[in-house]
Amino acid sequence: MSQVIESDVCIIGGGISAAMVAERLAETTEASITVVEAGGRTASLEERTATRARMLAYGENPYPNDHIPGQTGTGEMYQSMVLGGAAMHWGGAVPRYSPEDFRVRSLYGVGYDWPISFDDLEPFYQEAEERMGVAGEQGPPEYDPRSQPYPMPPLPLSWNLLRMREWTDAAGIPFWTQPWARNTEPWQGRNVCQRCDTCAVCPTGAKYTPDFAFDRLLAAGRIRLNERTLIRSLGLESGSDRIASATGFHQDAPDEPVQFRARTFVLAAGHAWSSHLLLMSANSRFPNGLANRTDNVGRYMTGHWFASGFIELPMRLYPGIFPNNSLLSHRFASPGPLDRYLRHDIRLWESTVGREARLAADDGRVLWGDEVMADWRARTRSTATARIRSYYDVIPTPESRLTLHSGMRNSHGDPMPRIDYAAGQATLDLEPHTHETLLGRFDELARAAGGRMMSTRASRLFEHPGGGCRMGDDPATSVVDARGRAHDHENLFVVGAPTIVSSGCANGTLTFCALSLMAAEEIARG
Repeated sequence: MSQVIESDVCIIGGGISAAMVAERLAETTEASITVVEAGGRTASLEERTATRARMLAYGENPYPNDHIPGQTGTGEMYQSMVLGGAAMHWGGAVPRYSPEDFRVRSLYGVGYDWPISFDDLEPFYQEAEERMGVAGEQGPPEYDPRSQPYPMPPLPLSWNLLRMREWTDAAGIPFWTQPWARNTEPWQGRNVCQRCDTCAVCPTGAKYTPDFAFDRLLAAGRIRLNERTLIRSLGLESGSDRIASATGFHQDAPDEPVQFRARTFVLAAGHAWSSHLLLMSANSRFPNGLANRTDNVGRYMTGHWFASGFIELPMRLYPGIFPNNSLLSHRFASPGPLDRYLRHDIRLWESTVGREARLAADDGRVLWGDEVMADWRARTRSTATARIRSYYDVIPTPESRLTLHSGMRNSHGDPMPRIDYAAGQATLDLEPHTHETLLGRFDELARAAGGRMMSTRASRLFEHPGGGCRMGDDPATSVVDARGRAHDHENLFVVGAPTIVSSGCANGTLTFCALSLMAAEEIARG
């Protein structure tokens, strides 16, 4: 006999999108809420000082047991399967998408429009920032629109970033402080950022991680949490398209099925595992997978590509002063009319490339003792290095796809996800123009400071991936509606990264959170 657990709402996944949905539903409804996470817990806040120390001393993973062996796939995807998900060790960068991201077809004749606008999502952006505790400063309103201030002041700029901002102001390109989910004021019992420069594992709790939200909900008795429980399939009600159950097993008892039953199911398993579970749940009524009547599940997998480089600057900077902060510009994400499509951000931060201490001089002579420091001071007294990077918008295509990998299975025999990313033809056609323009802007910015480009590179790695269950008004070309409800199943919602239409040219986590909160509002309506 399988164990049966019932609730009003069952959330599958325990990452940042799940935390947003669970928290909002707990505050706005009386619903009983079950959260099911395939992974277990990793280092608590109290343990992170010790795991950080071992990371610095030995290179150890500061988040032990943050994945499940064999539960992985191919293509760019996060390996974390743990309570809190990939946001346990994220940096905390939380820029918003630009208004243009939602209307690229209407404005530029390429790509796809979203079924929602920036204005529709803006209140949920603000709510997500307040839930996490985001520190930031608003850039020029024409490039960085917002209706309310950030919850907290920005991280203070280091000496290095202040000097770099003087340079960019003189170049005529507006830059402002990258917004971060890192406290600059006490927030929900968490400390302020000490700028200790190990943001992947924050020992003070200043950086938001989703386990904080789950712990608050557990302490208040508002959720039931089932950890280390892998859901393998969703099932339908007899004679209906409604989801009736989610079936899986606890890792300690793989031969004893656990079935979760609920009025509403929320799939919050990230860009890869959400589509994977729907495909794994195929049945006679939906032979290609649930929510997949029009064969769109797993399609339009997307992200953004980038170009980057290193600039030698004729100014004195001091390497190592909190390089985990940076300057950001969305000037070219909101570019106005374009002859040829290219939208991108620009991010600048300090770098030590070319400025490290060395053991041999230019002539090959070995340096000893104080000579090492004397050489380093001589080389860094009048020049410095900055890193520049631009994410740019990649047009999605239905051929960019997640499928089931029959040749790669976990220990239970389940096929794992295979992601074959591809860019739309418009992006490929524009790629030479994109690189020429970006590298030209990099060079122009360098010359404005009297500097020079040291090196550049372009990457086709799909950063901040999403898609697979994209939203839309037309079921023929989408999986869920504008609020995340599956077209094929009235009581199934998909939230976060899988639902995006495109990745724009900014880190996507804040947008994933805002979309999850928008879906939670719809779920709360019943």
